[in-house]
Amino acid sequence: MTTISRRDLLAGAGALGLAASLPLSARAAGGLTAAIYPGTWEEAYRGVVAPALKKSANVDIAFDSLFAVDQVAKVRAARGVPPFDCFVLDPGPAASAMQAGLFEPIDAKKLTNAAKVPDGLITSHGVTCNAQVVGIAYNPKKFPTPPKGWADLFKSPYVERLGLTGFQTTFGTVSIIEMAKAFGGSIENMEPIFAELKKAVAKAAAVAAPAAMPGLYQQGQIDIMYTNTNTVAILKGRGVDIEFVKPDSGAITFQTTLHIVKGADNVENAYKYMDTAISAEIQAALQQQPYNMIPINKDVKLVDTLDIKSVDELTKMVTHDWTKINPVRAAWIERFNKEITK
Repeated sequence: MTTISRRDLLAGAGALGLAASLPLSARAAGGLTAAIYPGTWEEAYRGVVAPALKKSANVDIAFDSLFAVDQVAKVRAARGVPPFDCFVLDPGPAASAMQAGLFEPIDAKKLTNAAKVPDGLITSHGVTCNAQVVGIAYNPKKFPTPPKGWADLFKSPYVERLGLTGFQTTFGTVSIIEMAKAFGGSIENMEPIFAELKKAVAKAAAVAAPAAMPGLYQQGQIDIMYTNTNTVAILKGRGVDIEFVKPDSGAITFQTTLHIVKGADNVENAYKYMDTAISAEIQAALQQQPYNMIPINKDVKLVDTLDIKSVDELTKMVTHDWTKINPVRAAWIERFNKEITK
């Protein structure tokens, strides 16, 4: 009896036109499809990871360019017929997908590079492929004395040159949570930071979408912002005057993780993909300009542009519980848009 996979059945039926839209390489033997973030991530994974995967494992990979929340929505809408084999997610969407049962379990024994990753970065359902570090970026020519902590952003001379952005991104969300803590608040009580934001908005240099912040900084419209080291490295690579400072309460870290979609057809190839992504060779390449991704493989010698000297530093940084954040984040976004962005 011939076994027909769900994806082959879907391709034959042409249901919703999905199969027809998938690249041939994804449906061919020896291939897989993986979701990837648009922009730098897509460029990095197409240019660096895909050729390495083909060379080392003879696996062809097709990428589906989607932001994290769109990946989760697409898999949920597919109702058990996975539109791709692998997710790439930040912690908020990853927590939502985990609660929805959208992941296959991870067997770390199938990853030859697992021992090269710090403890805790490979979990029962995910493999960390990149770390992000979040703190304060500032113009050293405008501020010879850098801010020491989150509360300083709301004081002169910093607030007048501050770029404010909301909860749409992971880095924005975790930054504002830490600001709330600096004023006596918490995830359960964000009133103190909204009070400070309301006072600051009249003084701040700009209130804008997260994607606009690097451009505003490069153009000199703002001189201080909360962001990740990746953005700082990119701007510094362009010759922009910018430095990164870890707040006195500690820099924030969160991980970007790869996951196998529940019911994926190409599970073994998915492991080969994840193993390639966390290999020392690939991690070393992705930390270079123009990608500036913090590596998580302990064999990689870190470049000096990422404001981190060792991957072991990540274990000492501030982290957050996204199972607590997710239920209230939409309300925070709405409130920020209504009261701060206006």
